Amino acid sequence: MKTVRRFSWSKFLLFLITLIILLLIGLFGIYKFELSAPGKSKKPVVITIKKGDNFYNISNKLKKENLIRSELFYKIYLKLNKPGGIAQGDYELNKTKSVPEIVKILSDKNNQKIDNVKLTFREGLNIRDIAKIINENANIDENEFISKMEDREYINSLKADFPFLTDEITNEQIYYPLEGYLFPDTYIFERKKISTDAIVRSMLNTTQKKLETYKERLNTSGYTFHQILTLASLIEQEAVSDEDRALVSGVFYNRLKANMSLGSDVTTYYAAKKTLKESLTQAELDSCNGYNTRCKTMKTLPVGPIDNPSMSSINAALNPTPSDYYYFVADVDRNVYFTKTLNEHNQTVSKLKKEGKWAA
Repeated sequence: MKTVRRFSWSKFLLFLITLIILLLIGLFGIYKFELSAPGKSKKPVVITIKKGDNFYNISNKLKKENLIRSELFYKIYLKLNKPGGIAQGDYELNKTKSVPEIVKILSDKNNQKIDNVKLTFREGLNIRDIAKIINENANIDENEFISKMEDREYINSLKADFPFLTDEITNEQIYYPLEGYLFPDTYIFERKKISTDAIVRSMLNTTQKKLETYKERLNTSGYTFHQILTLASLIEQEAVSDEDRALVSGVFYNRLKANMSLGSDVTTYYAAKKTLKESLTQAELDSCNGYNTRCKTMKTLPVGPIDNPSMSSINAALNPTPSDYYYFVADVDRNVYFTKTLNEHNQTVSKLKKEGKWAA
């Protein structure tokens, strides 16, 4: 007679508990591993915490630098441990740090490696662009900076220290009197002492030093420094290579001498306070103000610069390449085509459109 084995709930329960324990141990092991240091390299990696950053939104930055193994487990750790705030600044980390160690370091501003703010302004940025960079990297509100740039009383206070700031910059049609005068470069400030005034004065000091190079040429150019900066700011937007910039400069001088409007689209965008990626309305295209050189009744330079140009563009404004060209157009790759007549110009534009190279 066969013996029937009865199902043992006690043994099944023991098995299930053991399985769950093993599973938990396994998951805990995976969790501990994913939080562990991702490597053995002690090569320093500086992580910059900007305004608006928090422990969660820097996960991608930490992963990109291979400072954490997993964004998912990093965020799980944050959920479980709920660290406090994170302070702006530069922190030195390396791959030997675990997630708990990284969070601990970033939780205390006393661990900051460098108490400095580095601001890099490339050539061709305007005041609004500069305000955004400052807002992203320093504790200065974007609108606060722009308001200071519109403050005529503040601008007048700078004139005593910077003689190249003449009455031309306070023309009522000018949006931002210091546009064009803030030299593009990399600047470093002590975080505790950074301010709009400190940034502006540093940039103006650099402009003043750079001016020494062209002092003699400026005196014989027949134009004021303000006018040269204005022309250079247009050249900055219209061409990339030094050769093209000098030719563009020559075209602008030819048109000025011929009493023609400059017809530069980049001035229209600036007049409308739009970027080159935005669309212009017909009203904005036709608007006649101090900046829009598409206005046919405007046969002079704009009232002021539309960006802060490079030395290359300033040099081109002072040293144009003589030619018989009165027109130019750039394609999508920023190659510039120069022509002598409007008919030739229109033919070039038509050709670029057919080839799909028209930079509309």
